[in-house]
Amino acid sequence: MDIKVKNAVDAAVNTYARIEGIDSKEFLPALTGVYDLDLSFMEKVAQLDQVFDDHQRFEELREISFDLLMINFFAEDVQKLEEDYLDSEEWEQIEEDTIDRGTELLNVFLYLKECEDDEIKPSLEDYLKEFLLVEEDEFQDEYSIYEKVIANQILVESDYSEIAKVSRTVTEQEELFELFYPLVSFFFEPNPSGVQLKDFENSASNKAYETAIYQVIVNFSK
Repeated sequence: MDIKVKNAVDAAVNTYARIEGIDSKEFLPALTGVYDLDLSFMEKVAQLDQVFDDHQRFEELREISFDLLMINFFAEDVQKLEEDYLDSEEWEQIEEDTIDRGTELLNVFLYLKECEDDEIKPSLEDYLKEFLLVEEDEFQDEYSIYEKVIANQILVESDYSEIAKVSRTVTEQEELFELFYPLVSFFFEPNPSGVQLKDFENSASNKAYETAIYQVIVNFSK
């Protein structure tokens, strides 16, 4: 299991469990165990879903865990497969079968890995313009997803309460619903202190989920 993925999974589950007041001692090892299974990607997805089916109080973390399973596959499992596996018909079919799974956080993880490889500091402007290419005509799907982030980039110079206020204008029908606040907050403060994390939590609408997401991004980026 990739160490960044492990740190992110641990942070997500522990944060969510603490805020929700639920016990994670059975769920966390069951979940992390999936990432290390010597199975195909889709078999791991089935095992992941079974863990969440068995521990439904953690349901909100299912699709984030899928994103982390995918990035762990890229970091660990692909190394054991043929060099051009990600260009194969088999992988193309997997992408088709999982098109409705996961969240926009997968793009964030891919961006952070790229920043690490290129030894550059992550920034919201770089993420939007250089990674997502939102200003290019052929990437207008990304532009529509991130439109409110693009329009509110100045928030990275504000504070958690201001970011949270704007996040409440994102509706349930939008892909960044409940991701806007932790995503923008990461680019505002990528290494929050304990006090800052408490400030973030206090301003969150869905405290357990949004704080868990913030912790996921922060711990994955370390």
